[in-house]
Amino acid sequence: MQLTLWTYEGPPHIGAMRVATAMSGLHYVLHAPQGDTYADLLFTMIERRDARPPVTYTTFRAQDLGRDTAELFKQAVSAAHERFQPQAMIVGASCTAELIQDDPGGLAKALDLPIPVIPLELPAYQKKENWGAAETFYRLVRALAGPPAPRPAREPGSRPLCNILGPTALGFRHRDDLIEIRRLLDTLGIAVNIVAPLGATPADLGRLKDADFNVVLYPETARSAAEYLKKNFGQSFTQTIPIGVGGTRRFVEEVAALAGIDSAPVLDGPGSRLPWYSRSVDSTYLTAKRVFVFGDATHAIGVARVAAKELGFTVVGLGTYGREFAREVRAEAALHGIEALITDDYLDVEAAIRAAAPELVLGTQMERHVAKRLGIPCAVISAPVHVQDFPARYAPQMGFEGANVLFDTLVHPLMMGLEEHLLGMFREDPEFHDGVGPSHLGGKSFGAPADGASEATERAPADHPPTPAPVPILLDRAATWSPEAERELKKIPFFVRGKARTNTETFARDRHLPLITVETLYDAKAHYGR
Repeated sequence: MQLTLWTYEGPPHIGAMRVATAMSGLHYVLHAPQGDTYADLLFTMIERRDARPPVTYTTFRAQDLGRDTAELFKQAVSAAHERFQPQAMIVGASCTAELIQDDPGGLAKALDLPIPVIPLELPAYQKKENWGAAETFYRLVRALAGPPAPRPAREPGSRPLCNILGPTALGFRHRDDLIEIRRLLDTLGIAVNIVAPLGATPADLGRLKDADFNVVLYPETARSAAEYLKKNFGQSFTQTIPIGVGGTRRFVEEVAALAGIDSAPVLDGPGSRLPWYSRSVDSTYLTAKRVFVFGDATHAIGVARVAAKELGFTVVGLGTYGREFAREVRAEAALHGIEALITDDYLDVEAAIRAAAPELVLGTQMERHVAKRLGIPCAVISAPVHVQDFPARYAPQMGFEGANVLFDTLVHPLMMGLEEHLLGMFREDPEFHDGVGPSHLGGKSFGAPADGASEATERAPADHPPTPAPVPILLDRAATWSPEAERELKKIPFFVRGKARTNTETFARDRHLPLITVETLYDAKAHYGR
C-alpha cells in the first residue's frame, strides 16, 4: 500500500459498502477499529443521501486488542441482526482489522443466524474499491441467485425480459444513467426484471435467473457477476457501453439482437442533439483540439471515443487507475495512436498531462485540481468525484440524453476559457476596459464627464490594482521565467499557452539558458515554427 495525499480508490471494504448501501434489506457488519467509520461521510455528505449506510462497526479500541476482539465481533453481529432484521447480511474486516485475523466469516457462521450470512474476503493490501464492489456483488449473486438451472423459454407474445447490472451507491451519475437506459429499453419493448445492486433486495437476487439476458452498464462492478449468471443460467450479457451517440446506437443494436426484436423504434427516433451541435459553426473551432482523458475504464474509453469520433478532438492521452481493465484501455489507446497510462498515482498523471500539453483535460476530481494548477480547462467525467458532481438536476452520461450532457461537459470549458481569454485581451484596452461607460452614452465613464475617457483610463489602476509579478517557475533548477516573459506568455491564447510554455522550457533547457526572457520565448516560437 502506497502512502499518498490523494487516492483514486479506497480500500475494498468501501466497495462492499457501496453495494450494501445501494441495496435494501442487506446489512454489513464490518470488523474495524475506532476511526474507520469515516466511510459514512462518503454517502451522507458527498452523495447527499438522506440515510446513513446500513453498516455496523465493531469499533474496537487500542485497549481491546489485549482482550477478545472475536467476541466483540460476534456481539456486533447479533446486535445488528436483532436491531435491523435484514433479509441477509455480509460480514468482513477493514484493512486494519484484517491484521488481527479474527475470521469474521467463521465467527458469524458459528452464530447460526436464521438468514443468509455471506462472508467477504477482501484483501485490503492487494485490491481496491472497485474490485471490492465487484467481488461483493459477485458473492451476493452466487449465494442468493439459487442453484444453477437452464433458463425456461419465454412464452410466445411476452415481452423480452432483462436485468440491469452494475449501478451502485456513490456511483458517478448512476441514478440518472439508469433512468435513461430504462427509457431506451421501454421504447424497444423490453421489460426490466431486476436492477442490481441499486434498489435491489436479497430476495430480488433470487429472481435474476428469470431474465432472458443481462445489461451490464458498469463492468467494473458487474462483469464478474454477469459471467457467473451466463455460466450457470445461460444468460448472455451486453458488451457495449452506451456512452455517446455512436455507443448508444451500438448498444441499442446489441440489445435488440439479444432480445430478438427490431431496433428501429429507437434508432429512427429523435436521438441526440450532439451530432447537429458538433457540425455547427460554433463548434468548428473545436476540431483537432488536444484532449487528455483519465478515469475509470468505462468512462475513459467511452469519453475518448466521443471526443475523437463525435467532436473531432485529438486524444493525446488516455489512461485509467483501474488495473483490472488495463488491457481494454491499452487496446483503445492503440486506436488513437498513443500509449495508455495505467497508474493509481496522481503525480504520474500530472507528469503525463504536462508532457502531453493538452488543451482540455477530462478526468476525475484529481485531474480537476491538476488542470487548475496548470491553467488548463477541465471537466469531470469519472469517479472519484466531489459533491458538485452529484447534481440535483437530471444529468446522465449514458444514452442519447447523456450524449447531450457530454457535449455540454466537453465543450463548455473550452467556450468559457475562450471568453476569459477575450476578456483578458481587452482588460487593459483604453476604450473597452470596464471603467468606460456604454457606447450609446457617448463613451462616458461611470461617474465621469463625457470627455473623461482618459480620466477613466487613469483611474483604472485604482479600480484594478496591478497584478503582482509572478513568482519565477523553476525548471529543473536550470532556468527561470523572468516576470516580463511570464506576462508575455499570458498574452498567448489559453488553448495553446500550455504548449508554448512546454516548448519554451524545452528550448531553454536544451540550450542551458539560466533565464527565460521575452527574447527566449520568441526564439523558441521561431524555432518550433519552422
